[in-house]
Amino acid sequence: MLVEIQVLPDPTGTAGARYHHVNAAIARLAASELRYEVGALGTTIEGAPDVLWPLIRAAHQATLESGADQVVTIIKVAQSATDDNALTIDRLTRSHRTTET
Repeated sequence: MLVEIQVLPDPTGTAGARYHHVNAAIARLAASELRYEVGALGTTIEGAPDVLWPLIRAAHQATLESGADQVVTIIKVAQSATDDNALTIDRLTRSHRTTET
């Protein structure tokens, strides 16, 4: 299963760390040791549904625990009915990746 999550905390961070609350959510995802990629507008993570659903909640909660007054979380979920490995970050993005120079 693939999930893209975007947390929109208010405020986004602190005076000393502009994206402090967003970074707290990303840190929670990273701690899972699942494959993830941070993008400009969200983070994509892949794994088993039973692991990802609570992890989404934990990332959402991490923004509040880091001091945000409130948060809206937007999620996209992609899952195959027949093959747990059908949808991966690499499979969906490989043909669109460019080589950095």
